[in-house]
Amino acid sequence: MGAVELIGLAASISLLSGWRIYLCVFATGLAMRTGWIELPQHLSGLDALANPWVIGIAAIGLLAEFLADKIAWLDTIWDGVHSFVRPVGGALLAMAIVDPQDPAWQVASLLLGGSAALLSHGAKMGSRVVVNASPEPFSNIVVSSGEDVAAGGLLLLVLANPVAAVIVALGLILVAFALIIALRRLLRRFGTDDGRGRSEG
Repeated sequence: MGAVELIGLAASISLLSGWRIYLCVFATGLAMRTGWIELPQHLSGLDALANPWVIGIAAIGLLAEFLADKIAWLDTIWDGVHSFVRPVGGALLAMAIVDPQDPAWQVASLLLGGSAALLSHGAKMGSRVVVNASPEPFSNIVVSSGEDVAAGGLLLLVLANPVAAVIVALGLILVAFALIIALRRLLRRFGTDDGRGRSEG
């Protein structure tokens, strides 16, 4: 696996961790445990994910996250609590992917992995606050289910095809930035409208 593919794989998993950290840990560990996905020998640092205890704990977290993410405002509280967990988890997963013999790569992946997970987490959390503000009750479930499918499908794709991981990583970064910019504009517009309403009142 070349350096570009390796960076793409680490970045993709870190970005997806910002959405679904427990899914990333569970799916990767289970795929390794069953032999469904045979990771390159170079990624032996991820062997700990195949531990039954790690898979079991990740499964409990996955179920809790799946349920909490479907309930309006509870998902925002859950996201708030995981503002620390997801970036740290994304950073550690990225660090486990790179060459364990190269400290420079380890430090770089730790910093970039944490930043990538924080970026996608911020985009997810902000967009869900906007969705929760919607008066109808079903948009939250639809958006959450879409995130489940997208995160699971993309995770399996990048684990099975490191070349695709580069494209996925770039796509996720663009989507995250686009969401953050759109949310910023939306908040600015609401602030302007609110200011006008108060001045007119």
